[in-house]
Amino acid sequence: MRIYAPTLLLAGIGAVIGRSTKPNFIFIMTDDQDMHMNSLDYQQAVQKHFVQEGTWFKKHFCTVSQCCPSRVSLLTGKAAHNTNVTDVLPPYVGGYPKFVEQGFNEDYLPLWLQEAGYNTYYTGKMMNSHSINTYEKPRIKGWNASDFLIDPGTYSYCNASMTRNHEPYRYLPGQYSTDVIADNAVEFLGDAIAASDRPFFLGVAPIGPHSETFAEETPTGALLTFAPPVPAKRHAHLFSNVTIPRTPNFNPDAPGTASYLKTLRQLNQSEIDYNDDWYRKRLQTLQAVEDLVESIMARLTASPEVLANTYLIYTSDNGFHLSQHRLPPGKSCGIEEDTNIPFLIRGPGIAKAAVEHIPSSHTDIVPTLFHLAGIPLRADFDGEPIPVTRTMQQYTAKSEHVNIEFWGLHRVEGNIFFGQNQHVNNTYKTVRVISDDYNLAYTVWCTNEHELYDMTHDPYQMTNLYNNTNTNTNTTLNTWPIQTLKSRLNALLLTLKRCKGRDCTRPWTKLHPRGNVKNLKDAMHMRYDKFYLEHQPPVTFSECALGQILGTEGSLEPVAWREEWDSWSWAT
Repeated sequence: MRIYAPTLLLAGIGAVIGRSTKPNFIFIMTDDQDMHMNSLDYQQAVQKHFVQEGTWFKKHFCTVSQCCPSRVSLLTGKAAHNTNVTDVLPPYVGGYPKFVEQGFNEDYLPLWLQEAGYNTYYTGKMMNSHSINTYEKPRIKGWNASDFLIDPGTYSYCNASMTRNHEPYRYLPGQYSTDVIADNAVEFLGDAIAASDRPFFLGVAPIGPHSETFAEETPTGALLTFAPPVPAKRHAHLFSNVTIPRTPNFNPDAPGTASYLKTLRQLNQSEIDYNDDWYRKRLQTLQAVEDLVESIMARLTASPEVLANTYLIYTSDNGFHLSQHRLPPGKSCGIEEDTNIPFLIRGPGIAKAAVEHIPSSHTDIVPTLFHLAGIPLRADFDGEPIPVTRTMQQYTAKSEHVNIEFWGLHRVEGNIFFGQNQHVNNTYKTVRVISDDYNLAYTVWCTNEHELYDMTHDPYQMTNLYNNTNTNTNTTLNTWPIQTLKSRLNALLLTLKRCKGRDCTRPWTKLHPRGNVKNLKDAMHMRYDKFYLEHQPPVTFSECALGQILGTEGSLEPVAWREEWDSWSWAT
């Protein structure tokens, strides 16, 4: 792998004349990177170039904790219930064929940026089922230059299958995947800098620290086998004594309280040892991502006028769990480990060495890029700009909620060791509500079980408050009676489950069209008790479907406020 030194590159670049004044974007997205197991602590390049030089948004979430649907939501600014790409595999729930079928190959981020005058480049993983059998049916659109990882070698660290621009696919035996992506990224970045009259977007998507994954075709479909990630040889000796952080939810004494989580047995020592080894391999694998970051930054530093006008983002498609809540390796749960993910940004107007707790999600990323690039926002965006710059933070009021959803199975990774491929009944709806005064997580499962967590005092989601009606215990949360709080969260979740556009970003306005209720605190006024407790239908499921089948999801729309339901009078 090549590490580019600025001093070697400066001589060949020379003066740049007529450079575009629009900002450039470099978007680095890892695969399955955790935030709650402290992986960023082991990444000195990310610490140096992003944590110290930019802002870390610590309340950033994926809206669906699975690779392909998360990436499609990110690239379209639409929630998964509107893309209907809800899983990783075709024929009916996910993957590249579904992306094409839904019309997104004609209508997503790189095409919109090209219309606005941008050159666009991409290297690495795009999405699942983008394969040697599908990559020409049709070719993915929107990129001036590209080199995509495609199945079946997407997750093969040392024998990737790739397709470059419009060339036939090839295999790369003996070449380490992340290093190939790094070299591609630097090459494309050089091309982008040379085209000085046009701004650019560069997407860089290595597979680290995703599990090494193999697919075997069977009569009933693809059988996936997951093994630990494979670090580059130069990093395989690192972190030999590191173990998964022993947080309160690490292999706890008590099981979870809903769906299959309440049936999980406690992990034995051999399973814990296996997971610790998996964790070390994840950290080792991320060291090649470190080299990738350093290569990109070295190339940018060689062109300081470009660096000064470039926004760089570091994030992941979703999170990951390892032993939390007794779980084997994997993702796709609604827990914080799977949904709350790294999001760091640096660039013009962004505060350095700053931390923000403004809630945001992957559906907000495209609107944010549009805002920074001066492109008018689309009415069909389900997200809104994240106030990433100091100016935006002064004038932009961000919504306080994040909508999280999932349909389908929870696939067990490390399935050879654990002897289990999946858990059923993993369809759910979750809403996170975060402000200066409260931090809540509310979930309705397809089994019609519920979870409610006070994330301020219970960040590891150990105490489910939903059924806390015991008069001998605390029955309030943030001074609010839990029963009345649940009614508001139910209505909010019901509003979000089929929302589009502004109803996704300002759901309280749909519930209160007069506009006098703007957040949960406003909605908790006692005058609305009767409305929420008696007139709002509950979020329910009639079965645990594997995809978005609306006939199984109960009520699809909330009821709007009516004055006659006022349960409080100023006269009293």
